[in-house]
Amino acid sequence: MKIKTLFPLLFIQIIFSSHLYAQNPVNNFINNPLLKNANISLLVKDLKTGKELHSYRANHATIPASTMKVVTTATALEIFGPDYRYETILAYDGRIDAAGVLNGNLYIVGCGDPTLGSSKMGDMNFLSKWVAATKAAGITKINGRIVADESRFDNEGVNSKWTWDDIGNYYAPGIYALAYLDNTLRVTFKSGATGTTPEIIDLSPSVEGLNIENNLLSSKITFDSAYFYGYPKSGNRSVRGEIPANRPGFVVKAELPDPGLTLARDFHQQLQQQHIEITSSPITFSSSAFSFPVNLSVRTPIYTHYSVPLNQIVKEINEKSNNFYAEQVFKSISLNRDAIATNKRSVEIVRNFWKTKGLDINQLFQLDGSGLSPANAVSASFLTAVMEYMYKESKHKEAFFGSLAIAGKTGTIAGVLKKTPLAGKIYAKSGTIERVRSYTGYILQDGREWVFTIIINNSNGNPWQTLSRIEDFLIDITKEYNTTKHY
Repeated sequence: MKIKTLFPLLFIQIIFSSHLYAQNPVNNFINNPLLKNANISLLVKDLKTGKELHSYRANHATIPASTMKVVTTATALEIFGPDYRYETILAYDGRIDAAGVLNGNLYIVGCGDPTLGSSKMGDMNFLSKWVAATKAAGITKINGRIVADESRFDNEGVNSKWTWDDIGNYYAPGIYALAYLDNTLRVTFKSGATGTTPEIIDLSPSVEGLNIENNLLSSKITFDSAYFYGYPKSGNRSVRGEIPANRPGFVVKAELPDPGLTLARDFHQQLQQQHIEITSSPITFSSSAFSFPVNLSVRTPIYTHYSVPLNQIVKEINEKSNNFYAEQVFKSISLNRDAIATNKRSVEIVRNFWKTKGLDINQLFQLDGSGLSPANAVSASFLTAVMEYMYKESKHKEAFFGSLAIAGKTGTIAGVLKKTPLAGKIYAKSGTIERVRSYTGYILQDGREWVFTIIINNSNGNPWQTLSRIEDFLIDITKEYNTTKHY
């Protein structure tokens, strides 16, 4: 009698379990034809209970693209604090005589501020304040030169793990102690008929001695498909690709080859416009130039320029996915411990920091601050743990949380999940490079507080098709929750 009763119950249980398996959002996701051959790392957790809700290869390190920026920004906030401001110091050596003649050099000493002359934030008229400070110091003439002192950063410039296709473009510029104008050069082309070579008609800012090998073509496209190539600080560049035909002024952005020198030249020019004579041309002074004939210990500061607070810089990094800002912040992290900043040292500091917080750093392979390098790798488990720490334990939660883009509303995910119930309910960082699509963030909806990371490498579709699958998954798991939360 008991055996007869057991069989129907067992049959029902098998059918019910099979139904649940078939409807499991993770199974649906990973078995989608677009993703079944992809490398995926995925984790969804309940922030209130700490329970893992969905997981797939969560501990497997995978190329993260720009979601690596949350590691950079979270670490920077924890080490420096959201109110931290970068300093750029004006100082001179030698002496100022009774007539106001400086017999020495005037230095611009950089410490990594990404906002000098930036189009994103900061004081665009800061050079006029530097001129006023120079006058206030009693300087009427400089028997010397303006020196861009970049010695607080090493001379690596661009990260050695970046690809040649990226190096030389505005989104992968050289990173130096002195940054200027977003380290971006705006090149204006005049394009003619399809198949012809566009003419370069303007450079902004002007760069002395820059030679651009122009291999562009005018074509029927309607967007910018031009790429610049060149080594850090090199005066020789090439440009390839296509831009729209028959445009009288089409702007393509490239890396500014020597931002510190450009800054020194602009400062030099403004001083001269205010009738302060300078006898020698501007130069840069790097960490490898200690043979330069100057006593570094004998400088007199005359002015300190402060950046906007770090929380504003972090918001630009996470919400807009600004590579340049991310790399400047990442490299400057090592100045917290060392006299000269290096990427290698910043990597060590980041890893050690999260190790002290109990995270498994064996799942973190970080080589830059922005996630641009395809040699980066991190697990969904590690990224989720960083996000969980910043939400539940960090005293800088507000600054970090406020830096994230909002699905369907702002930043890089303004078009994600638009016109769905999750619009305005997901706060996240996106990541996209070739063959990579990733997201990490928070789902705050209907009383739930969830944290998630989804990293996909090598899907069989284009980035937008892959994104569509991610959107479907996020919608599915929240629908599942609404269906089952009362059981």
